[in-house]
Amino acid sequence: MNRNVLFALWGGLFILCAGLGFIPEPTGAVRWLLTALSLAFFLPPALLLRQGEDRTVKLVRNLAALSLAVTAVTLSLNFLLAIGPEFLGNVLHFVLAVVSTPMLSSGSWVMSMFLWACLLIAGFRKGK
Repeated sequence: MNRNVLFALWGGLFILCAGLGFIPEPTGAVRWLLTALSLAFFLPPALLLRQGEDRTVKLVRNLAALSLAVTAVTLSLNFLLAIGPEFLGNVLHFVLAVVSTPMLSSGSWVMSMFLWACLLIAGFRKGK
């Protein structure tokens, strides 16, 4: 598949999953749909890594590293500032929803972080 199409598809899934991450407590078929979309989010970058262009591999690897690092910092701040003002918690939740896409829409925070880590490791192995 064309590299530009994969990037466009990944960007579209990013926007979709980030927006759907704000649905409070989805249940039933909606829950299954969100999980399926969250898993599909990782398919375009995996295909981009498989193509193996150096620039693309480096970009996917760096995005995965950035997402994992900012997610770890934001989660830590959320726990540390739990007794802080509600506004700060809302801002950190918004940042977490966008940076960690599709963590909130998938319903399984561990799954999303694991798949980001898989992209990171695959990027290191594929890179030269």
